[in-house]
Amino acid sequence: MAATRVKITLACTECESRNYNGTKSRQKHPERVEYRKFCRRCGKHTTHKETK
Repeated sequence: MAATRVKITLACTECESRNYNGTKSRQKHPERVEYRKFCRRCGKHTTHKETK
């Protein structure tokens, strides 16, 4: 039986910095997620995508 929640890392699309860790539901979001979050390195809100 597969785990329903998996660990993910979110990386900034502008500076490629890996800023956030978290979990997601594999059943609700089988594709890679994308959020708009604050990047400390860029100093502004940017799009963060799920990485491997």
